[in-house]
Amino acid sequence: MPILDEAHHDYLIAPNAEGVGLTRAVQGIAQDGTQQRINVVEERPLTIYLNRQEIVTAMTIGDYPDYLALGFLRNQGMLSPDDVVTGIDYDEELSVVVVRTEIETNHEEKLQKKTRTSGCAVGTVFGDMMEGLEGVRLPDCTVRTSDLYALSAKINRTPSLYLTAGAIHGTVLCQGARPLVYMEDVGRHNAVDKIAGWMALDGAQASDKTLYTTGRLTSEMVIKTAMMGIPVLASRSGFTAWGVEIARQVNLTLIGRMRGQRFICLSGAERLIWDADPAAVQDEPKRAGRKAAR
Repeated sequence: MPILDEAHHDYLIAPNAEGVGLTRAVQGIAQDGTQQRINVVEERPLTIYLNRQEIVTAMTIGDYPDYLALGFLRNQGMLSPDDVVTGIDYDEELSVVVVRTEIETNHEEKLQKKTRTSGCAVGTVFGDMMEGLEGVRLPDCTVRTSDLYALSAKINRTPSLYLTAGAIHGTVLCQGARPLVYMEDVGRHNAVDKIAGWMALDGAQASDKTLYTTGRLTSEMVIKTAMMGIPVLASRSGFTAWGVEIARQVNLTLIGRMRGQRFICLSGAERLIWDADPAAVQDEPKRAGRKAAR
């Protein structure tokens, strides 16, 4: 169905702020003792298989399980671009998604190294998380500051689950000043993996894209962006030192604290084209209150 809302019309995939089953109305008591009914985000398990091997169970809002599974396996280095995916099967009743490949692989050694990351919800990464980054040098891609300001304004005004219920992260694949694919989930890693899965199935080019996230610019986020081949990563939030170090290693332009007129670039600043006067940019208004459930 085509998206007709003016705030959504540029997106190939926009947030589904009113999606059935993504939120639930819950009754509570407010600070003044009155009863209030609000929307809260649903959270459900999704078990990902690679052929016959169970890989991980992630907590997710439940949309786009095919993109999430494929993107997770690609970003963890468990599927290479050369692996031929023959099918992705999702069983909603069992909350299981199986990614099938032409040639089966064995990842038991990696599964033994599985650790929890600093991410929200259930983020997972493996002991050899740096594997696959050796020799990676992301392509040069100029970044216009006018595009950064335009993206920030459009994305932050887009109707989303965050504005409806909060407790969620968003990640947006962008090209120039245009946001293309906007994914949300309880964990920022899941949102990024959905983008990676969409790109893999769509055959989307990465070298001219920017990835925007509402989450922190941690080492895991930088690694996932580099694995996807995207040369620019931007966020409303801040940085970790290791994230900055890896970004500089792989030639990733890393921009954080991007709010209203302000941002700071800690890696790849030589790519920036300063074509906008910050003083002429409208500062970011306060977030509109989230909608109460009806």
